[in-house]
Amino acid sequence: MNLRKLRGWPLTFLLAAVTGLSVGPFYWLVIATTRKDTDIFDWPPALLPGGHLGDNLDRLQHRIGLLRVIGNSLLVAGVQTAGALIVALLAGYAFAKFRFRGRTLLFALLLSTLVVPEQVMLVPLFKMMMSFGLLDSYQAIILPGLCVPFAIFLMRQSLSGLPDELLDAARVDGAGEFRVLWSVVVPVMRPVLAALSIFLFLGSWNQFAWPLIALRSPDMHTLPVALATLYGNKSTTDYGAILSGTALSTLPMMVLFLVLQRQFISGLLAGATKG
Repeated sequence: MNLRKLRGWPLTFLLAAVTGLSVGPFYWLVIATTRKDTDIFDWPPALLPGGHLGDNLDRLQHRIGLLRVIGNSLLVAGVQTAGALIVALLAGYAFAKFRFRGRTLLFALLLSTLVVPEQVMLVPLFKMMMSFGLLDSYQAIILPGLCVPFAIFLMRQSLSGLPDELLDAARVDGAGEFRVLWSVVVPVMRPVLAALSIFLFLGSWNQFAWPLIALRSPDMHTLPVALATLYGNKSTTDYGAILSGTALSTLPMMVLFLVLQRQFISGLLAGATKG
């Protein structure tokens, strides 16, 4: 038993080192939000919180309208995530369970868009939104994110393993396609939808390049874009306010993960026990 315990120590030390490398920068970020701007880059770094969190948040609210930009980000990320989940579910269900002409070609074209860099699409997307008169609006940054090829691919692959007999039984009972989708497919796909919603919300919450181009009014800025406006030269950059905003930007993702984690695990356990 002692030899077995000793053999486990190297792995324990390795996991502890990896954990420290992962948690250390975030811990420093949290501590930095409570320090004065001039004390943030002291060496050795402070390991205990200070008393200037309120001052940093006050300056952040005064300079960018913190509550407003957080509201903008929550609105954009929430609507975009919900819309992308619906589109991915419907498209994945169609690709997986319906037989129609050109299905393979359309799915191949969809997958081909995964290799196209996002930056390549910025100019065509800008011209498109300008022709529609949607620049400097929520629609301009929400609509392009409603169709996510990876999300459709993931839903299609997950739904391909769903037995057709289960769907046929619901149809025999008189259920229409939308009833089958809502009552049969959605409960079974709940773990996938939970994981996918975290992925989609994270991507929408952190998007920077496209909102920076599409939004002109500061009142429409999302949190990443608003924080970028605080950067200047070394003498004018308010690092205390920037780091406070950066720390706040992680809270919605943590809350979303904690909320969906229980649902994700319960969905996996329910699927395992049904056998």
